[in-house]
Amino acid sequence: MNRTMTARLSEYNPGHLSIFPFEVRSMTFDLADFLATSGVGRRIVRLQPKEAFFSQGCSANSIFYLRTGRAKLTVVSRDGKEATIALFPAGEFVGEESLASVGGLHLATASAITACTALRIEREEMIRMMHEEHSLSDLYLKLLLVRSMRTQADLVDQLFSSSERRLARILLLLAEFGDPSKPENLVPPITQGTLAEMVGTTRARVSFFMNRFRRLGLIDYNGRIRVHRSLLNVVLLDKFTEPNPERPPGSATPRVRSKPAGRGRAFPGLSASSRGSTMPAGK
Repeated sequence: MNRTMTARLSEYNPGHLSIFPFEVRSMTFDLADFLATSGVGRRIVRLQPKEAFFSQGCSANSIFYLRTGRAKLTVVSRDGKEATIALFPAGEFVGEESLASVGGLHLATASAITACTALRIEREEMIRMMHEEHSLSDLYLKLLLVRSMRTQADLVDQLFSSSERRLARILLLLAEFGDPSKPENLVPPITQGTLAEMVGTTRARVSFFMNRFRRLGLIDYNGRIRVHRSLLNVVLLDKFTEPNPERPPGSATPRVRSKPAGRGRAFPGLSASSRGSTMPAGK
């Protein structure tokens, strides 16, 4: 609806416009254009690798929509220990805590892994547009739900999977495996130290597992890490081509694959090899 039509409608039936202001605006709202261009309360920003979108403890007064590149979210403890808690591909919002309350603080630091282009949206403008344009609020809600599901999967992975399996899953996520727009399945430049933080293990173990993945043909490394489909077997089936893997550095025992729980209840002190045995006669 152009301005001439709007003016005529206002002239002949102003009450109609006062009842349907949202519908009139929505007919001209372009979500893709809103997220791609600067405007009132928003501007395009470009960051180099390792440059921060915002820092832990800083005022949370804006949210970022990541247009290109990859970013990560890290937390630093009081004693200086740093942990990577989330990864962001292009097409996600970063810094959503700014919408929670006025005067809030960022709980973590968001920084670029690769060169990034993002739209920085002021808190008030984002809230206003979400109230007025349902397409924007629908997109935001969808992304939050996807991130919540991914966070649950990360927690389950951390609790029940081996370090090796967690590393394989992170490599697949970094390479955006399964995305038809990313046919090469390349992992963005990342250090083994950062991978160790994300996996929750040591750098030596990450180096050991990466070399093993390459030896088994699960990944290639020639300046950039290329992930192969066979790496999915590690995550989905916990399946390797090596029957007896070597012991990784710092590990007290060799890697043991998890087995499905039996139907019977296991009693304390009863080993797996003796659960199916019977007591000798007369004992």
